[in-house]
Amino acid sequence: MKRIIIVYNPRSSRFADVKSEVLSKIKDLGGYLVGKYEVKPTNLEDNILQLSKLLKDDDLVISAGGDATGIISSNAVLKSDKDATLAVLPYGNFNDLSRTLHTTKLEDIVCHTNPASRQFYPLEIIVDGKFFRYATCYVTIGMTAEAVYIYDEPKMRKKLKKHFGRNVISYTSLVSWYIKNRRKKQFLPEFKLNGVLQSVKISDYAAVNGRSMARVMKGGEDYHDSEFFRSKIERLVNPYRLLKLMVSSIFSRIPGTPTKGDILEFTRPATVTLQAEGESKIFKDIKTIEIRKAKKCLKVIEN
Repeated sequence: MKRIIIVYNPRSSRFADVKSEVLSKIKDLGGYLVGKYEVKPTNLEDNILQLSKLLKDDDLVISAGGDATGIISSNAVLKSDKDATLAVLPYGNFNDLSRTLHTTKLEDIVCHTNPASRQFYPLEIIVDGKFFRYATCYVTIGMTAEAVYIYDEPKMRKKLKKHFGRNVISYTSLVSWYIKNRRKKQFLPEFKLNGVLQSVKISDYAAVNGRSMARVMKGGEDYHDSEFFRSKIERLVNPYRLLKLMVSSIFSRIPGTPTKGDILEFTRPATVTLQAEGESKIFKDIKTIEIRKAKKCLKVIEN
């Protein structure tokens, strides 16, 4: 009998919805052996490792949460080396992976005994020559990567548990953070991109692989490509540049240059913030960050 593993976080802002719309309904499914993985209050790496140990060939892993739960699920499937399939349901703030795969309801995933799957080629993040993490939709480095820390604050998480106004709260909080912090002139330390020395006034690097970034910004379908994705460097402390980028990204797509991979090489040991799908980490005294297409691919349910 085929197994379904539901991955969820009981501390998330939308766990009540997950409980009523997924966990309660999954009990009524016939033809499946249903298991659950509850995200632990430790860290992403520990949860990825623990979940990967549970997986078997032919498992259907359903991530029922936000993009952080999606990161845990996708990285666990890839690290397990099992022939498992990933599906994603949108129970977070931005839900970029679910938007990329066009899966919104449990019925989208389990409406058939053997739902069709497609290949998904994620990004791979290498820091100082060591593997860090897989990213499905996007990676940013710099000022905008630091902004996501506001969602970890207790007051913010309490606000996001409200049934109405979550999106407004998310975006107004980002705008407020930007207004306060852009005046600090937060530029990336001097670096070379693929061997070319860049301006000292670059604040952000972005690699985009999926259809969506921060919910409203449109990407493409590079996740179906085994080699290419798009990337861009920008000076977003300038409000005009940020507005121009946002308008282009919302009404057309995020601007960028197709690349097979990028290497950011800092001229001196640097401290930078990197985030993938809303989960940030500060790296200290590093020399290089490489973003490239992963050699492994995911099997995903996509509508």
